[in-house]
Amino acid sequence: MVITSFAFLIFFPIVVLAYYIIPGRFRQIWLLVASYYFYMSWNVKYGLALLGVTAVTYFGAMGMTWIDGHFTEDRIRTRIKKGCAACIAAVVFGALFCCKYFVFVVGISFYTFQSFGYIMDVYRGKTEPERNFLRYALFLSFFPTVVSGPIERSTTLLRQLRHEKQVSFREENVKQGLCMMLWGYFLKLVIAERIAIFVNAVYDQNLGGVYAIVATLLYGIQIYCDFAGYSAIAMGAGRVMGFALTENFDAPYLAATVSEFWRRWHRSLAGWFRDYLYIPLGGNRKGRIRKYMNIMAVFLVSGIWHGNGWKYLIWGGLNGFYQVAGEVLMPVRKKAANICRLERISGIHRILQVVVTFVLVDFAWLFFRADSTGRALRMIKGMITEFDMSVLWDGSLYGFGLGRTEFGFMLLMILALAAVDLLHYRRRYVLDMMKEWHWTVRTCMCACMLMAVIIFGVYGVNYDVGTFIYFAF
Repeated sequence: MVITSFAFLIFFPIVVLAYYIIPGRFRQIWLLVASYYFYMSWNVKYGLALLGVTAVTYFGAMGMTWIDGHFTEDRIRTRIKKGCAACIAAVVFGALFCCKYFVFVVGISFYTFQSFGYIMDVYRGKTEPERNFLRYALFLSFFPTVVSGPIERSTTLLRQLRHEKQVSFREENVKQGLCMMLWGYFLKLVIAERIAIFVNAVYDQNLGGVYAIVATLLYGIQIYCDFAGYSAIAMGAGRVMGFALTENFDAPYLAATVSEFWRRWHRSLAGWFRDYLYIPLGGNRKGRIRKYMNIMAVFLVSGIWHGNGWKYLIWGGLNGFYQVAGEVLMPVRKKAANICRLERISGIHRILQVVVTFVLVDFAWLFFRADSTGRALRMIKGMITEFDMSVLWDGSLYGFGLGRTEFGFMLLMILALAAVDLLHYRRRYVLDMMKEWHWTVRTCMCACMLMAVIIFGVYGVNYDVGTFIYFAF
């Protein structure tokens, strides 16, 4: 079951209605059953993988508690707990490797990372081990997040589940949650799927020149709308039931540096890598060279996490290299800015930084999207050797599944997204702004958004509801 499917539109209201009707002490059992049903609707065997990871990490955390209570000497206790954590990591990530690369299992990376983050939080004493197995199982399987995140922490979602009995129906939560979900469906069905028609046509034909450039630029927007759309739907579904999930995206394409971009893109995963890989490797505490090595290590691991092809390693390596090069060249960049007196025109300087950052990130996305490294390199070569600006105005761009009107509508929707992101970047949130509007204006706006999704959304008989890009990871 996918959250853009008709089945989900039936499943979700039933779950929410029963959630608020059922007595408080049975709510989590109901959510657990619903979450496993949601996940196992893909494949019954997926539930066994999820249950296995849940059991290993639950009893592993309880084992750490037993160690704390039976070993008084700090050195011995710490050594045994490290060994225990290492064994759990070996089992969990070993299962992740096997299921991800030999037996494709949807969503396993996200709840595996979430479970290991819980183990590390228990090991470090940041959270108490959860003694209620069913509650912990719900923490890992919660249906809005189980397939593609956000990757929640024990200090966020698990803490809310521990106080879930205090949750009561609030009309404001339902309204905000449904608006979030509607925005997510708009991003996915109206923008991402429309862009995908053009991008898929160009990449499938391995075209070069301006076609490849336009398709690659648009792919950067597509993957953003695809993943941010899923995250918005997940956040909205959680909010309807009174849960506050992690915001995964914070206007990433308005970042002025690649480092800032990765603080704003897929924030739950970026935070996971920071806390459980970058900092344990030494972070920036052991000198500049070690810091650069740690940055490269994090992004190479991120590339491996996304897939086992060379193209993912190149993608991760490029993003790591951008950040290292950016810091190394910082004095040169500042000197050049002073020579050009860009500080006097800070607005233009900022726009240039945003454009350069987008181009760098988008170039790396080319390797992410291409079927192989070889095809990516051929497309890059074609961008140079087959470059012909005339295709921008001779109508050639309209021969890849989107006519002139559809293409123009797509660009208009991208501009609307840019406007919303600009407000978000300036900490002016549309949902908060809507609270100040008259209820008729709010109703009309939501109705227009709903009609846009219904009328202009890309779906139907031939639509593949399993096309969320990050389902593969």
